[in-house]
Amino acid sequence: MANLLTVFVVMGVIVSGFRMGLGADGLDMNYYLFSCPFVESVVKDIVNRALEDDPTLAAALLRMHFHDCFIQGCDGSILIDSTRGNTAEKDSPANLSLRGYEIIDDIKEELERQCPGVVSCADILALAARDAVFFAGGPVYDIPKGRKDGTRSKIEDTVNLPSPNFNASDLIKMFGQHGFSAQEMVALSGAHTLGVARCSSFKNRLPKKDPTLNSVFAKTLSQTCSAGDNAEQPFDETRNDFDNLYFDALVSGDGVLTSDQTLFVSPKTRNFVNSYAQNQALFFLDFQEAMVKMSLLDVKEGSKGQVRDNCRKIN
Repeated sequence: MANLLTVFVVMGVIVSGFRMGLGADGLDMNYYLFSCPFVESVVKDIVNRALEDDPTLAAALLRMHFHDCFIQGCDGSILIDSTRGNTAEKDSPANLSLRGYEIIDDIKEELERQCPGVVSCADILALAARDAVFFAGGPVYDIPKGRKDGTRSKIEDTVNLPSPNFNASDLIKMFGQHGFSAQEMVALSGAHTLGVARCSSFKNRLPKKDPTLNSVFAKTLSQTCSAGDNAEQPFDETRNDFDNLYFDALVSGDGVLTSDQTLFVSPKTRNFVNSYAQNQALFFLDFQEAMVKMSLLDVKEGSKGQVRDNCRKIN
């Protein structure tokens, strides 16, 4: 894992100080400055157009990046399609609801036209998730570039994704294995300010099976589930806006998943939830710092990976 140093805030933009190996293969903010100078503008433009057509894709891109990084590091392995001899990560039950792959394909296709064989799929996904947060109204931050793409994507590895039924202790333990503090875990959980959960992920809390669930909100969840397991429930009132209303919901007992509400129920994490509910700027600051850190999880550099010609398959 990257040896992270401090993260500085300059005029509201995150600038990360880090040391990723030494020499030409290390990650760097200006990694593509000479080899593909328009990479950032290409990603921003395609993500912006996609979100104008479908704002719900902001949550999809952010979730895809998280699911990529938590399995074998941020190496673009979530993008690889299954083959006859291998069932890939994306076909795990935990990943079947992921979407937005076509956006990554569009970005890759354009970058291959401009600078073939240069920009990795792992970098594209990390940048797309960052820009999705920004276009949804969230914080602006920068991330170092230079990740290489992995060559392994197996369904069995996805057992290491956090479950919607985890309690705070489970979450603290799992995130701790990746080097995150309890506060960083709560900040990253704030990504649920975007998007929805399906009934199949929270129906175990109904009816009256979870005393931590607000009784009025329980009726809302039950009504949602009356439409079936695939029925969607937003995590907060503004499903496409990046704000701190997710934490307001937790304080009110309106967390959708067990793994959401537990953050307020547990004394280990309740103070962080209260702080973010009361101070959106603090949430934004802690979230962007944690996201920079997450984007560096077990990244592959140089000869440890490749730059895929097609994000859906290994070269």
